[in-house]
Amino acid sequence: MPLTDPASWSPSRLRVGIDDLGGRAVEYVLAETLDGLYTPYALRVPEGSGPHPFVFIAYGNGGGGMAWLRDRSRRYRYVTDRLLEAGYACAWTRYRTEVELGYQNGGELKVDVRQGMPLTNRAPLEYEDEVAILRDVSADPKIDADRLLHLGVSHAGEMLFKLCSQYPGMLRAAVAAEPASHEVLTLGLEAEPTVEVVDGLRDIESLEVRGPEHARRRITDPDAVAQRLDAVDIPTLVIGRDQDELQGVFRLTYDLLAERRDDAEWRTWSHEAHGFIYPETDDSGRTMVDDVQRAALDAIVDFFDRTSRP
Repeated sequence: MPLTDPASWSPSRLRVGIDDLGGRAVEYVLAETLDGLYTPYALRVPEGSGPHPFVFIAYGNGGGGMAWLRDRSRRYRYVTDRLLEAGYACAWTRYRTEVELGYQNGGELKVDVRQGMPLTNRAPLEYEDEVAILRDVSADPKIDADRLLHLGVSHAGEMLFKLCSQYPGMLRAAVAAEPASHEVLTLGLEAEPTVEVVDGLRDIESLEVRGPEHARRRITDPDAVAQRLDAVDIPTLVIGRDQDELQGVFRLTYDLLAERRDDAEWRTWSHEAHGFIYPETDDSGRTMVDDVQRAALDAIVDFFDRTSRP
């Protein structure tokens, strides 16, 4: 029988190592992707028999592999420590590199079988590696498969909406912090004076969209945006950063969700660092965390408690 639903593929787990983080272990696992390769995640589980709710943690674009993941797990362990203390299993995750407009142009992933082997209409994309990790961790008896949560910053915030639009029903709730939702919102960035297109790739490093109305004017396909956001079937907290040059994109993402769901929430803080919800720990084990970061993480844990606890 043809495999028409990639989310129905059975995962095959490979455990590849364990690190000690101050007496609390992180287990490195390879999840089988939808095209039969592997993508890594770094799992931490709180004390107790469980099963525990699980938070998928991600930052930015993909790539970097295991070296990136191990560094991130060590240097940005504060967020996982905070989640463990609140009773959440969690994992820093890695996935393949973003394809420029791959979501926009690729459409839904379709799978069939030829000569006994899978055949797809396109390669899986980065958010489909998220599907693979979520399915893999769901098979762990220590994890409550009915309480899978998402915490993503920047491009990883946009990945949430890509996943929801094509794979509904996988998540219980999510936080999208500083979500770079350009592609999901079909923003026509080529008209922006600071954007260059070279060899078909957009350079948006200097893009400024500080107001939501500015962002709204750049939507090129309102029907596609409506279809994508109508598929978001979970409570979602969108987090902004007051001085960010893309605050207008973050706020528009929330505004459009709030037009559809009364469980969409918005919080924003003033902080100098993009990705401020992930405080850094130095080589000596000292975490550089300030009051704003503590407040934001408290709000995230509170949101998860309200949306995933009985």
